[in-house]
Amino acid sequence: MDTTGILFSWTGLDCCGAWEGIECHPTTGRVISLQLERPQGEAGKALFMRGTLSPSLGSLQFLEVMVISGMKQIRGTIPENLSGLAHLTQLYLEGNMLQGLIPSDLGRLTSLKALSLSGNQLQGQLPPSLGSIGGLLQINVGRNLLTGPVPPTYKNLHALQSLDLSYNSFSGGIPSFLGQLQNLTLLDLSHNQFSGGIPLSLCSLSNALDISLSYNKLTGEIPSQIDRLRSISTLSLSNNLLTGSIPVSVAKLEKLWYLNLSRNGFSGSLPSGLANGLPSLLSIDLSYNSLKLGTIPYWVKNRGLRDLHLAGCNIRGDLATLKLPTSLNSIDLSENYLTGGIDKFFTNMTSLQEIKLSSNMLRSNISSIVLPDGLTMLDLHSNQFYGSVSGLLQKGSKFLQVLDLSHNKIMGGLPEFSEGMELRWLDLSVNGITGQIPSSISKLASLERLDLSRNQIKGILPASMGQMVRLEWLDLSSNGLTGRIPMSFTGLVNMKHASFRANRFCGQIPQAKPFNIFPVVAYAHNLCLCGKPLPPCKKLS
Repeated sequence: MDTTGILFSWTGLDCCGAWEGIECHPTTGRVISLQLERPQGEAGKALFMRGTLSPSLGSLQFLEVMVISGMKQIRGTIPENLSGLAHLTQLYLEGNMLQGLIPSDLGRLTSLKALSLSGNQLQGQLPPSLGSIGGLLQINVGRNLLTGPVPPTYKNLHALQSLDLSYNSFSGGIPSFLGQLQNLTLLDLSHNQFSGGIPLSLCSLSNALDISLSYNKLTGEIPSQIDRLRSISTLSLSNNLLTGSIPVSVAKLEKLWYLNLSRNGFSGSLPSGLANGLPSLLSIDLSYNSLKLGTIPYWVKNRGLRDLHLAGCNIRGDLATLKLPTSLNSIDLSENYLTGGIDKFFTNMTSLQEIKLSSNMLRSNISSIVLPDGLTMLDLHSNQFYGSVSGLLQKGSKFLQVLDLSHNKIMGGLPEFSEGMELRWLDLSVNGITGQIPSSISKLASLERLDLSRNQIKGILPASMGQMVRLEWLDLSSNGLTGRIPMSFTGLVNMKHASFRANRFCGQIPQAKPFNIFPVVAYAHNLCLCGKPLPPCKKLS
Protein backbone atom coordinates (compact mmCIF):
# COMPACT_ATOMS: atom_id res chain seq x y z
CA MET A 1 0.00 0.00 0.00
CA ASP A 2 1.31 3.45 -0.93
CA THR A 3 -0.33 6.72 0.18
CA THR A 4 2.70 8.86 -0.69
CA GLY A 5 1.96 9.01 -4.39
CA ILE A 6 5.58 8.18 -5.21
CA LEU A 7 4.80 4.88 -6.91
CA PHE A 8 2.07 6.42 -9.07
CA SER A 9 4.87 7.44 -11.44
CA TRP A 10 6.15 3.87 -11.73
CA THR A 11 4.45 3.05 -15.01
CA GLY A 12 5.89 1.74 -18.24
CA LEU A 13 9.14 -0.15 -18.73
CA ASP A 14 11.61 2.75 -18.63
CA CYS A 15 12.42 3.14 -14.94
CA CYS A 16 15.17 5.63 -15.81
CA GLY A 17 12.70 8.05 -17.28
CA ALA A 18 10.01 9.41 -15.02
CA TRP A 19 10.02 6.95 -12.12
CA GLU A 20 10.23 9.10 -8.99
CA GLY A 21 13.08 8.13 -6.67
CA ILE A 22 15.02 6.23 -9.34
CA GLU A 23 18.29 7.46 -10.84
CA CYS A 24 20.26 5.69 -13.54
CA HIS A 25 23.83 5.93 -14.80
CA PRO A 26 23.91 8.31 -17.81
CA THR A 27 25.85 5.92 -20.06
CA THR A 28 25.17 2.37 -18.85
CA GLY A 29 21.50 2.92 -17.96
CA ARG A 30 21.96 0.85 -14.80
CA VAL A 31 19.97 1.85 -11.68
CA ILE A 32 22.44 3.52 -9.31
CA SER A 33 20.12 5.22 -6.85
CA LEU A 34 16.84 4.29 -5.14
CA GLN A 35 15.47 7.00 -2.83
CA LEU A 36 11.99 6.64 -1.32
CA GLU A 37 11.49 9.22 1.40
CA ARG A 38 8.20 10.03 3.10
CA PRO A 39 7.03 13.39 1.75
CA GLN A 40 5.88 16.17 4.06
CA GLY A 41 2.11 16.03 3.83
CA GLU A 42 -0.59 18.20 5.28
CA ALA A 43 -0.98 18.14 9.06
CA GLY A 44 -2.62 14.92 10.19
CA LYS A 45 -2.46 13.32 6.74
CA ALA A 46 -0.94 9.82 6.78
CA LEU A 47 1.66 9.45 4.04
CA PHE A 48 3.55 6.17 4.07
CA MET A 49 4.20 2.90 2.34
CA ARG A 50 3.12 -0.37 3.89
CA GLY A 51 4.78 -3.72 3.29
CA THR A 52 8.21 -5.33 3.55
CA LEU A 53 11.58 -4.88 1.87
CA SER A 54 11.77 -7.26 -1.07
CA PRO A 55 14.85 -9.52 -1.34
CA SER A 56 14.88 -8.54 -5.04
CA LEU A 57 16.46 -5.24 -3.97
CA GLY A 58 19.65 -7.28 -3.70
CA SER A 59 19.55 -7.80 -7.48
CA LEU A 60 20.26 -4.12 -8.21
CA GLN A 61 23.95 -4.95 -8.40
CA PHE A 62 25.09 -1.51 -9.59
CA LEU A 63 23.19 0.38 -6.87
CA GLU A 64 25.26 3.02 -5.09
CA VAL A 65 22.60 4.73 -2.93
CA MET A 66 19.58 3.17 -1.18
CA VAL A 67 17.32 5.40 0.90
CA ILE A 68 13.98 4.10 2.23
CA SER A 69 13.04 6.33 5.14
CA GLY A 70 10.14 7.68 7.17
CA MET A 71 7.59 5.20 5.89
CA LYS A 72 6.51 4.04 9.38
CA GLN A 73 4.62 0.99 8.11
CA ILE A 74 7.44 -0.88 6.37
CA ARG A 75 7.97 -3.96 8.52
CA GLY A 76 9.80 -7.24 8.36
CA THR A 77 13.55 -7.78 8.37
CA ILE A 78 16.45 -6.31 6.43
CA PRO A 79 17.04 -8.69 3.49
CA GLU A 80 20.27 -10.67 3.90
CA ASN A 81 21.13 -10.41 0.21
CA LEU A 82 21.63 -6.62 0.39
CA SER A 83 25.17 -7.71 1.23
CA GLY A 84 25.70 -8.46 -2.47
CA LEU A 85 25.42 -4.77 -3.47
CA ALA A 86 29.15 -4.35 -3.99
CA HIS A 87 28.93 -0.74 -5.21
CA LEU A 88 26.68 0.52 -2.37
CA THR A 89 28.09 3.60 -0.63
CA GLN A 90 24.99 4.82 1.25
CA LEU A 91 22.37 2.68 3.01
CA TYR A 92 19.64 4.64 4.81
CA LEU A 93 16.73 2.58 6.16
CA GLU A 94 15.51 5.10 8.74
CA GLY A 95 12.17 5.74 10.42
CA ASN A 96 10.44 2.53 9.43
CA MET A 97 9.31 -0.46 11.54
CA LEU A 98 12.00 -2.93 10.56
CA GLN A 99 12.53 -5.78 13.02
CA GLY A 100 14.90 -8.64 13.65
CA LEU A 101 18.69 -8.55 13.64
CA ILE A 102 21.09 -6.34 11.71
CA PRO A 103 22.43 -8.82 9.11
CA SER A 104 26.03 -9.76 9.81
CA ASP A 105 26.65 -9.98 6.06
CA LEU A 106 26.39 -6.19 5.76
CA GLY A 107 30.07 -6.33 6.68
CA ARG A 108 30.69 -7.43 3.07
CA LEU A 109 29.64 -3.99 1.77
CA THR A 110 33.24 -2.86 1.45
CA SER A 111 32.35 0.33 -0.47
CA LEU A 112 29.92 1.53 2.22
CA LYS A 113 30.50 5.05 3.57
CA ALA A 114 27.24 5.74 5.44
CA LEU A 115 24.95 3.32 7.28
CA SER A 116 21.81 4.55 9.06
CA LEU A 117 19.21 2.16 10.46
CA SER A 118 17.82 4.58 13.05
CA GLY A 119 14.23 4.73 14.20
CA ASN A 120 13.23 1.10 13.70
CA GLN A 121 12.60 -1.86 16.02
CA LEU A 122 15.81 -3.76 15.38
CA GLN A 123 16.97 -6.15 18.09
CA GLY A 124 20.06 -8.09 19.05
CA GLN A 125 23.64 -6.84 19.04
CA LEU A 126 25.76 -4.79 16.69
CA PRO A 127 27.40 -7.12 14.14
CA PRO A 128 31.18 -7.21 14.67
CA SER A 129 31.56 -7.61 10.90
CA LEU A 130 30.94 -3.89 10.35
CA GLY A 131 34.38 -3.30 11.84
CA SER A 132 35.91 -4.61 8.60
CA ILE A 133 34.50 -1.75 6.46
CA GLY A 134 37.56 0.48 6.66
CA GLY A 135 36.05 3.40 4.73
CA LEU A 136 32.90 3.72 6.85
CA LEU A 137 32.27 7.37 7.79
CA GLN A 138 28.90 7.17 9.54
CA ILE A 139 27.05 4.63 11.71
CA ASN A 140 23.62 5.57 13.05
CA VAL A 141 21.54 2.88 14.75
CA GLY A 142 19.79 5.21 17.22
CA ARG A 143 16.24 4.61 18.45
CA ASN A 144 16.07 0.83 18.17
CA LEU A 145 15.97 -2.07 20.66
CA LEU A 146 19.63 -3.07 20.39
CA THR A 147 21.58 -4.56 23.28
CA GLY A 148 25.05 -5.75 24.27
CA PRO A 149 28.46 -4.05 24.10
CA VAL A 150 30.17 -2.13 21.31
CA PRO A 151 32.13 -4.79 19.37
CA PRO A 152 35.93 -4.50 19.80
CA THR A 153 36.33 -4.81 16.02
CA TYR A 154 35.06 -1.25 15.69
CA LYS A 155 38.51 -0.06 16.76
CA ASN A 156 39.45 -0.56 13.07
CA LEU A 157 37.00 2.13 11.86
CA HIS A 158 39.67 4.85 11.71
CA ALA A 159 37.77 6.87 9.09
CA LEU A 160 34.59 7.05 11.21
CA GLN A 161 33.29 10.58 11.65
CA SER A 162 29.87 9.99 13.25
CA LEU A 163 28.75 7.27 15.68
CA ASP A 164 25.18 7.44 16.99
CA LEU A 165 24.03 4.59 19.24
CA SER A 166 21.48 6.64 21.20
CA TYR A 167 18.13 5.39 22.55
CA ASN A 168 18.93 1.69 22.76
CA SER A 169 19.90 -0.66 25.60
CA PHE A 170 23.62 -1.02 24.94
CA SER A 171 25.57 -1.96 28.06
CA GLY A 172 29.04 -2.52 29.43
CA GLY A 173 31.74 0.09 29.60
CA ILE A 174 32.34 2.79 27.03
CA PRO A 175 35.22 1.30 24.97
CA SER A 176 38.50 3.13 25.44
CA PHE A 177 39.38 2.48 21.79
CA LEU A 178 36.81 5.13 20.76
CA GLY A 179 39.46 7.68 21.73
CA GLN A 180 41.65 6.33 18.94
CA LEU A 181 39.09 7.19 16.24
CA GLN A 182 40.61 10.58 15.63
CA ASN A 183 38.20 11.56 12.84
CA LEU A 184 35.12 11.37 15.09
CA THR A 185 33.20 14.63 15.13
CA LEU A 186 29.94 13.27 16.61
CA LEU A 187 29.68 10.66 19.39
CA ASP A 188 26.19 10.05 20.77
CA LEU A 189 25.91 7.19 23.28
CA SER A 190 23.00 8.76 25.19
CA HIS A 191 19.94 6.91 26.54
CA ASN A 192 21.57 3.52 27.02
CA GLN A 193 22.84 1.40 29.91
CA PHE A 194 26.56 2.11 29.68
CA SER A 195 28.33 1.91 33.04
CA GLY A 196 31.76 2.52 34.54
CA GLY A 197 33.82 5.67 34.19
CA ILE A 198 34.33 8.11 31.32
CA PRO A 199 37.43 6.73 29.55
CA LEU A 200 40.36 9.12 29.70
CA SER A 201 41.00 8.29 26.05
CA LEU A 202 37.86 10.17 24.98
CA CYS A 203 39.70 13.38 25.84
CA SER A 204 41.96 12.62 22.84
CA LEU A 205 39.13 13.29 20.38
CA SER A 206 40.52 16.66 19.37
CA ASN A 207 38.20 16.93 16.34
CA ALA A 208 35.00 16.08 18.22
CA LEU A 209 32.28 18.71 17.95
CA ASP A 210 29.41 16.97 19.75
CA ILE A 211 29.63 14.41 22.55
CA SER A 212 26.60 13.13 24.45
CA LEU A 213 26.91 10.45 27.14
CA SER A 214 23.69 11.48 28.93
CA TYR A 215 21.12 9.07 30.39
CA ASN A 216 23.45 6.21 31.22
CA LYS A 217 24.85 4.76 34.45
CA LEU A 218 28.30 6.31 34.33
CA THR A 219 30.20 6.76 37.59
CA GLY A 220 33.36 8.49 38.78
CA GLU A 221 34.55 11.98 37.94
CA ILE A 222 34.94 14.07 34.80
CA PRO A 223 38.55 13.58 33.64
CA SER A 224 40.62 16.70 34.34
CA GLN A 225 42.05 16.38 30.81
CA ILE A 226 38.64 17.34 29.38
CA ASP A 227 40.21 20.56 28.05
CA ARG A 228 41.96 18.50 25.34
CA LEU A 229 38.62 18.41 23.50
CA ARG A 230 39.65 21.65 21.87
CA SER A 231 37.00 21.59 19.10
CA ILE A 232 34.02 20.57 21.27
CA SER A 233 30.89 22.70 20.89
CA THR A 234 28.26 20.65 22.73
CA LEU A 235 28.88 18.39 25.73
CA SER A 236 26.12 16.55 27.59
CA LEU A 237 26.82 14.27 30.56
CA SER A 238 23.39 14.65 32.19
CA ASN A 239 21.43 11.95 34.03
CA ASN A 240 24.32 9.77 35.14
CA LEU A 241 25.88 8.90 38.51
CA LEU A 242 28.94 11.14 38.17
CA THR A 243 30.44 12.66 41.31
CA GLY A 244 33.22 14.94 42.49
CA SER A 245 33.65 18.58 41.61
CA ILE A 246 33.38 20.15 38.18
CA PRO A 247 37.01 20.34 37.01
CA VAL A 248 38.66 23.71 36.46
CA SER A 249 39.77 22.53 33.01
CA VAL A 250 36.16 22.78 31.73
CA ALA A 251 36.66 26.54 31.60
CA LYS A 252 39.33 26.11 28.90
CA LEU A 253 36.87 24.76 26.31
CA GLU A 254 36.88 27.85 24.13
CA LYS A 255 34.40 26.64 21.49
CA LEU A 256 31.87 25.10 23.89
CA TRP A 257 28.44 26.72 23.57
CA TYR A 258 26.24 24.00 25.17
CA LEU A 259 27.09 22.38 28.53
CA ASN A 260 24.68 20.03 30.31
CA LEU A 261 25.85 18.40 33.55
CA SER A 262 22.39 18.13 35.16
CA ARG A 263 21.10 15.28 37.32
CA ASN A 264 24.36 13.88 38.62
CA GLY A 265 26.08 13.99 42.00
CA PHE A 266 28.50 16.87 41.43
CA SER A 267 29.27 18.76 44.63
CA GLY A 268 31.10 21.79 45.89
CA SER A 269 31.22 25.18 44.24
CA LEU A 270 31.78 26.14 40.62
CA PRO A 271 35.35 26.57 39.35
CA SER A 272 36.37 30.22 39.61
CA GLY A 273 37.79 29.94 36.08
CA LEU A 274 34.27 29.92 34.65
CA ALA A 275 34.14 33.68 35.23
CA ASN A 276 36.61 34.33 32.41
CA GLY A 277 36.47 30.98 30.57
CA LEU A 278 34.01 29.43 28.15
CA PRO A 279 33.86 32.49 25.87
CA SER A 280 31.39 30.82 23.46
CA LEU A 281 28.92 29.61 26.12
CA LEU A 282 25.24 30.09 25.23
CA SER A 283 23.49 27.33 27.18
CA ILE A 284 24.33 25.88 30.61
CA ASP A 285 22.41 23.34 32.71
CA LEU A 286 23.75 22.41 36.15
CA SER A 287 20.36 21.45 37.64
CA TYR A 288 19.81 18.78 40.27
CA ASN A 289 23.27 18.05 41.56
CA SER A 290 24.62 18.53 45.08
CA LEU A 291 25.99 21.96 44.21
CA LYS A 292 25.51 24.69 46.78
CA LEU A 293 25.66 27.84 44.71
CA GLY A 294 24.01 30.12 47.27
CA THR A 295 23.32 32.65 44.54
CA ILE A 296 23.44 32.87 40.77
CA PRO A 297 27.12 33.30 39.77
CA TYR A 298 27.93 36.98 39.18
CA TRP A 299 29.48 36.25 35.77
CA VAL A 300 26.18 34.95 34.36
CA LYS A 301 24.69 38.40 33.88
CA ASN A 302 27.62 39.57 31.74
CA ARG A 303 27.12 36.92 29.08
CA GLY A 304 24.72 36.66 26.17
CA LEU A 305 23.30 33.36 27.44
CA ARG A 306 20.29 31.83 25.72
CA ASP A 307 19.51 29.15 28.33
CA LEU A 308 20.17 29.25 32.07
CA HIS A 309 19.06 26.14 34.00
CA LEU A 310 20.05 26.06 37.67
CA ALA A 311 17.16 24.12 39.21
CA GLY A 312 17.81 22.53 42.61
CA CYS A 313 21.11 24.35 43.12
CA ASN A 314 20.38 25.73 46.62
CA ILE A 315 20.03 29.31 45.34
CA ARG A 316 18.60 31.77 47.88
CA GLY A 317 17.53 35.40 48.01
CA ASP A 318 15.05 37.83 46.51
CA LEU A 319 14.55 37.05 42.82
CA ALA A 320 13.91 40.70 42.02
CA THR A 321 17.46 41.62 43.08
CA LEU A 322 19.11 39.04 40.80
CA LYS A 323 20.62 40.27 37.55
CA LEU A 324 20.10 37.99 34.56
CA PRO A 325 21.01 38.40 30.89
CA THR A 326 18.26 39.99 28.80
CA SER A 327 19.20 37.60 25.98
CA LEU A 328 17.66 34.52 27.64
CA ASN A 329 15.34 32.19 25.69
CA SER A 330 14.72 29.87 28.65
CA ILE A 331 15.25 30.05 32.41
CA ASP A 332 14.82 27.28 34.98
CA LEU A 333 15.34 28.17 38.62
CA SER A 334 12.88 25.62 40.02
CA GLU A 335 13.31 23.94 43.42
CA ASN A 336 15.44 26.64 45.01
CA TYR A 337 14.75 29.02 47.91
CA LEU A 338 13.90 32.19 45.99
CA THR A 339 11.60 34.75 47.58
CA GLY A 340 9.96 38.04 46.60
CA GLY A 341 7.76 38.99 43.66
CA ILE A 342 8.16 38.71 39.91
CA ASP A 343 5.77 41.42 38.70
CA LYS A 344 8.12 43.16 36.25
CA PHE A 345 11.16 40.88 36.53
CA PHE A 346 10.90 39.69 32.92
CA THR A 347 10.09 43.05 31.30
CA ASN A 348 13.36 43.45 29.40
CA MET A 349 13.72 39.77 28.45
CA THR A 350 12.04 40.12 25.07
CA SER A 351 13.41 36.80 23.73
CA LEU A 352 12.15 34.70 26.65
CA GLN A 353 10.09 31.66 25.62
CA GLU A 354 10.20 29.36 28.68
CA ILE A 355 10.02 30.28 32.37
CA LYS A 356 10.27 27.64 35.13
CA LEU A 357 10.23 28.97 38.69
CA SER A 358 8.28 26.19 40.41
CA SER A 359 8.83 25.08 44.03
CA ASN A 360 10.21 28.31 45.44
CA MET A 361 8.73 30.82 47.89
CA LEU A 362 7.75 33.49 45.38
CA ARG A 363 4.73 35.69 46.02
CA SER A 364 2.94 38.02 43.58
CA ASN A 365 -0.55 38.91 42.43
CA ILE A 366 -0.80 36.65 39.40
CA SER A 367 -2.72 39.27 37.39
CA SER A 368 0.03 41.91 37.82
CA ILE A 369 2.82 39.84 36.25
CA VAL A 370 4.12 41.29 32.96
CA LEU A 371 5.10 38.49 30.59
CA PRO A 372 7.13 38.56 27.36
CA ASP A 373 5.07 38.50 24.16
CA GLY A 374 6.64 35.32 22.76
CA LEU A 375 6.31 33.15 25.89
CA THR A 376 5.39 29.50 25.21
CA MET A 377 5.81 27.97 28.70
CA LEU A 378 5.13 29.37 32.18
CA ASP A 379 5.59 27.00 35.14
CA LEU A 380 5.04 28.66 38.53
CA HIS A 381 3.61 25.72 40.47
CA SER A 382 4.17 25.30 44.22
CA ASN A 383 4.71 28.93 45.20
CA GLN A 384 2.55 31.54 46.95
CA PHE A 385 1.00 33.35 44.00
CA TYR A 386 -2.45 34.81 44.63
CA GLY A 387 -5.17 36.82 42.86
CA SER A 388 -7.31 35.91 39.87
CA VAL A 389 -6.10 33.85 36.93
CA SER A 390 -8.43 35.68 34.54
CA GLY A 391 -6.14 38.63 33.93
CA LEU A 392 -3.13 36.43 33.21
CA LEU A 393 -4.99 34.21 30.76
CA GLN A 394 -6.61 37.11 28.92
CA LYS A 395 -3.46 39.22 28.50
CA GLY A 396 -1.00 36.32 28.30
CA SER A 397 1.03 35.48 25.23
CA LYS A 398 -1.02 34.15 22.33
CA PHE A 399 1.84 31.66 21.84
CA LEU A 400 1.49 30.20 25.36
CA GLN A 401 1.31 26.40 25.17
CA VAL A 402 2.03 25.27 28.75
CA LEU A 403 0.67 27.03 31.86
CA ASP A 404 1.13 25.42 35.29
CA LEU A 405 -0.10 27.49 38.25
CA SER A 406 -0.96 24.51 40.47
CA HIS A 407 -0.37 24.48 44.24
CA ASN A 408 -0.68 28.23 44.78
CA LYS A 409 -3.29 30.51 46.40
CA ILE A 410 -5.15 31.64 43.31
CA MET A 411 -8.80 32.65 43.81
CA GLY A 412 -11.68 33.88 41.66
CA GLY A 413 -13.31 32.26 38.66
CA LEU A 414 -12.20 31.05 35.27
CA PRO A 415 -12.34 33.62 32.45
CA GLU A 416 -14.24 33.42 29.20
CA PHE A 417 -11.82 31.86 26.74
CA SER A 418 -11.28 33.17 23.24
CA GLU A 419 -10.29 31.41 20.03
CA GLY A 420 -6.71 31.49 18.83
CA MET A 421 -5.00 30.39 22.04
CA GLU A 422 -2.46 27.60 21.53
CA LEU A 423 -2.61 26.16 25.07
CA ARG A 424 -1.80 22.45 25.15
CA TRP A 425 -1.35 22.08 28.94
CA LEU A 426 -3.37 23.95 31.59
CA ASP A 427 -2.90 22.98 35.24
CA LEU A 428 -4.70 25.10 37.85
CA SER A 429 -5.07 22.33 40.44
CA VAL A 430 -4.85 22.80 44.23
CA ASN A 431 -5.91 26.44 44.39
CA GLY A 432 -9.06 28.23 45.53
CA ILE A 433 -10.73 28.74 42.15
CA THR A 434 -14.52 29.20 42.35
CA GLY A 435 -17.42 29.68 39.95
CA GLN A 436 -18.26 27.49 36.98
CA ILE A 437 -16.43 26.07 33.98
CA PRO A 438 -17.40 28.37 31.08
CA SER A 439 -18.68 26.72 27.91
CA SER A 440 -16.10 28.81 26.05
CA ILE A 441 -13.39 26.48 27.40
CA SER A 442 -14.08 24.43 24.25
CA LYS A 443 -12.34 27.20 22.28
CA LEU A 444 -9.04 25.84 23.63
CA ALA A 445 -8.97 23.54 20.62
CA SER A 446 -5.32 22.48 21.08
CA LEU A 447 -5.65 21.49 24.74
CA GLU A 448 -4.26 18.02 25.53
CA ARG A 449 -4.09 18.19 29.34
CA LEU A 450 -6.54 19.97 31.68
CA ASP A 451 -6.24 19.72 35.47
CA LEU A 452 -8.71 21.70 37.58
CA SER A 453 -8.70 19.27 40.52
CA ARG A 454 -8.89 20.27 44.19
CA ASN A 455 -10.54 23.65 43.75
CA GLN A 456 -14.04 24.92 44.62
CA ILE A 457 -15.59 24.87 41.16
CA LYS A 458 -19.36 24.26 41.02
CA GLY A 459 -22.10 23.96 38.42
CA ILE A 460 -22.45 21.54 35.53
CA LEU A 461 -19.94 20.39 32.95
CA PRO A 462 -20.49 22.20 29.64
CA ALA A 463 -21.51 19.82 26.85
CA SER A 464 -19.22 21.85 24.57
CA MET A 465 -16.21 20.17 26.23
CA GLY A 466 -17.00 17.17 24.03
CA GLN A 467 -15.56 19.19 21.15
CA MET A 468 -12.08 19.25 22.75
CA VAL A 469 -11.01 16.24 20.71
CA ARG A 470 -7.28 16.58 21.47
CA LEU A 471 -7.78 16.10 25.21
CA GLU A 472 -5.75 13.19 26.57
CA TRP A 473 -5.75 14.00 30.30
CA LEU A 474 -8.65 15.44 32.29
CA ASP A 475 -8.78 15.77 36.08
CA LEU A 476 -11.80 17.47 37.64
CA SER A 477 -11.65 15.63 40.97
CA SER A 478 -12.35 17.16 44.40
CA ASN A 479 -14.61 20.03 43.36
CA GLY A 480 -18.35 20.66 43.75
CA LEU A 481 -19.46 19.86 40.20
CA THR A 482 -23.05 18.64 39.71
CA GLY A 483 -25.31 17.17 37.06
CA ARG A 484 -24.36 14.53 34.50
CA ILE A 485 -21.15 13.79 32.68
CA PRO A 486 -22.29 14.97 29.22
CA MET A 487 -22.88 12.31 26.58
CA SER A 488 -20.92 14.55 24.21
CA PHE A 489 -17.78 13.32 26.01
CA THR A 490 -18.00 10.18 23.84
CA GLY A 491 -16.29 12.33 21.21
CA LEU A 492 -13.13 12.54 23.36
CA VAL A 493 -11.62 9.42 21.79
CA ASN A 494 -7.99 10.35 22.58
CA MET A 495 -8.56 10.41 26.35
CA LYS A 496 -6.02 8.31 28.26
CA HIS A 497 -6.73 9.48 31.82
CA ALA A 498 -9.77 11.07 33.43
CA SER A 499 -10.90 11.60 37.01
CA PHE A 500 -14.34 12.82 38.12
CA ARG A 501 -14.02 11.59 41.71
CA ALA A 502 -15.18 13.50 44.79
CA ASN A 503 -17.81 15.73 43.13
CA ARG A 504 -21.62 15.64 43.11
CA PHE A 505 -22.19 14.04 39.71
CA CYS A 506 -25.25 11.90 39.06
CA GLY A 507 -26.59 9.85 36.16
CA GLN A 508 -25.16 7.44 33.62
CA ILE A 509 -21.48 7.48 32.75
CA PRO A 510 -21.05 7.82 28.95
CA GLN A 511 -21.12 4.20 27.78
CA ALA A 512 -18.31 4.37 25.25
CA LYS A 513 -14.58 3.84 25.37
CA PRO A 514 -12.58 4.95 27.17
CA PHE A 515 -15.08 6.25 29.78
CA ASN A 516 -16.71 2.87 30.41
CA ILE A 517 -13.33 1.17 30.98
CA PHE A 518 -11.62 3.69 33.24
CA PRO A 519 -10.98 2.33 36.77
CA VAL A 520 -13.77 2.64 39.32
CA VAL A 521 -11.72 5.12 41.35
CA ALA A 522 -12.13 7.66 38.54
CA TYR A 523 -15.82 7.98 39.49
CA ALA A 524 -15.71 7.33 43.26
CA HIS A 525 -17.31 9.59 45.89
CA ASN A 526 -20.06 11.14 43.78
CA LEU A 527 -23.81 11.29 44.41
CA CYS A 528 -25.31 8.72 42.06
CA LEU A 529 -23.19 7.85 39.03
CA CYS A 530 -24.03 4.54 37.38
CA GLY A 531 -23.17 2.42 34.36
CA LYS A 532 -19.87 0.76 33.52
CA PRO A 533 -17.40 0.58 35.20
CA LEU A 534 -19.88 1.17 38.10
CA PRO A 535 -23.03 -0.92 38.68
CA PRO A 536 -25.85 -0.57 36.12
CA CYS A 537 -28.31 2.29 36.37
CA LYS A 538 -31.59 1.42 38.01
CA LYS A 539 -34.50 1.26 35.61
CA LEU A 540 -37.45 3.47 36.44
CA SER A 541 -40.54 1.37 37.12
